[in-house]
Amino acid sequence: MPELPEVETVCRGLAPHMEGVRFARVELRRKDLRFPFPKRFAARLEGATVEAMHRRAKYILVSLSTGETLIMHLGMSGRFTVDEAEIPHEHVRFTMSNGRQIGYGDPRRFGFMDLAKSATLAEHKFFVKMGIEPLGNELSGTKLAELFEGKKTPIKAALLDQRLIAGLGNIYVCEALYRSGISPKRLAKSVTGQRAERLAPVIRDVLTEAVAAGGSTLKDYAQVDGELGYFQHRFQVYGREGEPCINESCGAPIKRIVQSGRSTFYCSNCQR
Repeated sequence: MPELPEVETVCRGLAPHMEGVRFARVELRRKDLRFPFPKRFAARLEGATVEAMHRRAKYILVSLSTGETLIMHLGMSGRFTVDEAEIPHEHVRFTMSNGRQIGYGDPRRFGFMDLAKSATLAEHKFFVKMGIEPLGNELSGTKLAELFEGKKTPIKAALLDQRLIAGLGNIYVCEALYRSGISPKRLAKSVTGQRAERLAPVIRDVLTEAVAAGGSTLKDYAQVDGELGYFQHRFQVYGREGEPCINESCGAPIKRIVQSGRSTFYCSNCQR
C-alpha cells in the first residue's frame, strides 16, 4: 500500500495540473471502487474549480470552489496518470478545463473517492480520530512521549496507530526505528526522554528523504508521470532479512519478525 511519501509525491505531481483549474468533464467507468461513488459524484465535480490540494495522512484532499472537498485514497494499487491514453483498470477520468486528462486506475479497487463539506472536514469519519501529522510542526520528542505515555504496546505498533500519528506506514517505521537505534519490541511507554528526542527528527528525516526520492516502488506504485520511486534503494533494514547490518562495526544479520500481522525488520544488536 502506498504510504505517506508516495501519497505526498502523487499529490505534488497532480497539483500543477489541477490547482486553479475547473473540472470540465468527469467520466466514471463503474459505480464503485472500494465504496460506491457519492450520489451525483460527476455532476457535483463538473464546473467546480480546484482551489487547493494537500495531503492529510494517506489521503489526497482537493478543496473545491463549491464548498466541498474531494477526498481520494489510493488503496493498495491506485495510480493517477496525466495525459496518458486509458490505462488498464482505469475507472475514473477527469478532463480539466486546461485540457489535462487525469486518469485513475486501480486493479484491486481498494482505493476510493468521496465528497464532503469543506467546513466540517475535520469532523468527517475518516479524520475525526486522526492523529498528528509526522511532517508537521507538532511532532517533537515531547509530543511523542506524551502520546506514548502508559502504552504497553510495542513502539512499532504505536507508531502505526493512526489515532496517534497519521500517515506512518510499515516501511518508514522500520527505517526510522533502525536509524534511531530503538528496538521495535520496546514498549511504547518506555520511549521517553532522549529516545523520544532522537526518534522525532528521524521520523521527519526519513519521510522527507523518501518524498525527495519520489517514494518507494515495491510493486504497483508509480508517480503521475510514470516514473518509479527509488527510495527502496536506500532501505537500511526493510526487506533485508538475513543480510548484514550496514553498520560496519556490527555486521549482524537483519532479523524479521511479525508484529500485528506486519513484517518488522530490525538489527537486534544496534536497536535496543
